[in-house]
Amino acid sequence: MSKILVAGGGISGLAVALGLSRQGQHQIEVFERNAQFAELGAGIQLAPNAFHALDMLGVCGQVRSRAVYIDELVLGDGRSGERLVTLPVGADYRRRFGNPYAVVHRGDLYAPLLAACRTEGRIRLRADSPVVSYRTSGESVTCELASGEKVVGDVLIGADGIRSRVRHQLVGDGEPRVTGHTILRSVVPANSVPAELRWNAVSLWAGEGWHLVSYPIAGGRELNIAAVRDDGATRAVSGEPTDQHLVPAAFPEAGGQARRVLHLGRQWRRWVLCDRPPVARWVQGRVVLIGDAAHPMLQYAAQGAALALEDAVVLARSLRCDPGEIPRRLLHFNEVRRERASRVQEAARWLGDELYHPAGARARTRDAMLKSMTTDDLMEAVSWVHGFRLGA
Repeated sequence: MSKILVAGGGISGLAVALGLSRQGQHQIEVFERNAQFAELGAGIQLAPNAFHALDMLGVCGQVRSRAVYIDELVLGDGRSGERLVTLPVGADYRRRFGNPYAVVHRGDLYAPLLAACRTEGRIRLRADSPVVSYRTSGESVTCELASGEKVVGDVLIGADGIRSRVRHQLVGDGEPRVTGHTILRSVVPANSVPAELRWNAVSLWAGEGWHLVSYPIAGGRELNIAAVRDDGATRAVSGEPTDQHLVPAAFPEAGGQARRVLHLGRQWRRWVLCDRPPVARWVQGRVVLIGDAAHPMLQYAAQGAALALEDAVVLARSLRCDPGEIPRRLLHFNEVRRERASRVQEAARWLGDELYHPAGARARTRDAMLKSMTTDDLMEAVSWVHGFRLGA
């Protein structure tokens, strides 16, 4: 039996703890930096690969019961309101990829993971316990908490996000890079949304250096709105309240449906997006990174949570071993996950630059390309991401 330490009690930390516990051969301690286990934020998109991983973790039914199953993904011109391309995600899409495309509040993904972990006797959840450093030896790893307490285990999993302290020590690549993109988020009651704007879709309206996304969450009771601008921001900001009257003014080019949705927003909060370039090494001895600690990415591919869930399933399987095999198994995990994660990281950045935010001739080329694509073309284009399946 191994003792496994998990730094971070977010989606990736809880998912890997759950996967490990259900093997029946490990004791797991999860160290969360905040005073309680909770998931902040608003909407999140779940493609079929996310549902596949959730099924393997045993919580897919609970997440499905909270999800909104949309009919289509739409990309339109943010100035005119013209639809450029639509990908239906109904019966044909589900048959091809084996699962639906859905949207949820982040809490509706997090809560089932947390509830499942709390029922597992092999998992100990420790809030207000940030991991600040670690030390490895040949047969164990010791993590130090901010309180000064030292905890010894057979492996340490860094699931502590984009500003991971475990990554800081393992990779040593400093602070995340500030991308110069600002995102403003709002969640509004659906009963405040005019009927003609209540689409059962993920709607993305693209402009020159900006875009707007909206979709229903919380069982259709709320509308999630996210507006992104390439504004050259140089300072990382997280959840800063923003005057609701200033937001529409920050997107003067927005027209049609995009402008109407912007004016619906209330209690806006602002983030400046950060990411990191792909790195080859997520492992040092008995220490491993997963999720945003290993491969943080921009939101534009809507795959951050899905990749974290995939990591959790693969890592839990990899650690189905005796303690002496752990370093070799971690290297294997790094090898099998690195290429896919790096490719999605790069795709997320490409989507922002080339699909959502191009200007002038590049935008016209984008429009012509999208208008020429059939539904089959679109499904083939996303198949390497949405259709990914973890082996048995």
